[in-house]
Amino acid sequence: MTFNIAYLPGDGVGPEVARAARQVTEAVALKFGISLNFEQHDFGGVAIDNHNDPFPNETRDACKAADAVLLGAVGGPQWDGALKRPEQGLLALRKELGLFANLRPIKIFKGHEEKSPLKAERAAGVDLLIVRELTGGIYFGDRVEGNETARDECSYSRAEVERVARIAFEAARGRSGRVTSVDKANVLATSRLWRNAVVGLRDAEFSDIELDHELVDAMAMKLIQAPSRFDVVLTENMFGDILSDEASVIAASIGLAPSASIGAGAAGLYEPIHGSAPDIAGEDKANPVGAILSAAMMFRISFGAPSAAEAIEAAVQNVLAAGHGTADIGGTDGCVAFAERIAKAVA
Repeated sequence: MTFNIAYLPGDGVGPEVARAARQVTEAVALKFGISLNFEQHDFGGVAIDNHNDPFPNETRDACKAADAVLLGAVGGPQWDGALKRPEQGLLALRKELGLFANLRPIKIFKGHEEKSPLKAERAAGVDLLIVRELTGGIYFGDRVEGNETARDECSYSRAEVERVARIAFEAARGRSGRVTSVDKANVLATSRLWRNAVVGLRDAEFSDIELDHELVDAMAMKLIQAPSRFDVVLTENMFGDILSDEASVIAASIGLAPSASIGAGAAGLYEPIHGSAPDIAGEDKANPVGAILSAAMMFRISFGAPSAAEAIEAAVQNVLAAGHGTADIGGTDGCVAFAERIAKAVA
């Protein structure tokens, strides 16, 4: 069987880290006898420049037909304030493919505790998974633009909450069996619905899972005070966007953090959580690990190849343990050299 990958390098450092992820992906596929077919398409800012659309029909069709989508990054200052923006393509892609859950693992690599901005003893043992609802909430609600007043609507249905909560509970069954649901139920009606739906689903289908709740402001504090106490963190779209970026730096650099966006089927979108970093684009400075580990998630989730995923993760750990890395984690490698080390470690 051949797995078809819609390959979207995107903007800024996106092509650099996507190239690195593809290199490692091809190395592990060769090792495990997995057949892959990459189809490259414009997406984001480059697609606006070339097609006047951040998500052209050709790209849309390729993504819908693919077994997985591998994305670099989108965005850049040249499109800020424009009528058509790269981020609109990303929102449309998630919606088009029905990708309602974003998975963002945050893990301290062995030997990297001292590289965290937190004290080593506080960072030690961090291994959490943030499950973020991705296609509802304030990012997708009705909005009114204006210079004097503006409005953004946040709306959730019970069904939307239950389907992402189910993914969090199922993930917890493969981990420590604990879920922390984050909301603002003391203020927001949508958060009260969120909490009620999460509790109802747990009681009905996941009574084996330990569930607790945190208000989002308290959670932002506790992620810094005691990040190792959390395992699976479930939350809504905007809260998850903010908390996952906060949590990513615990592991030393946002450049190390991968993500997967999934829905009801096996197909998914895999991308590092860092942005397009236009200030270092083309300078061979980008950290490719987030993109490479996103590819590992692709093998595990969309291709059902956990051994290939584990081989990538082990190669990253071994290369980091040997002291290699890009400047953001105290290393001297460029993006290309770092990716080559990881690809060789896989082989």
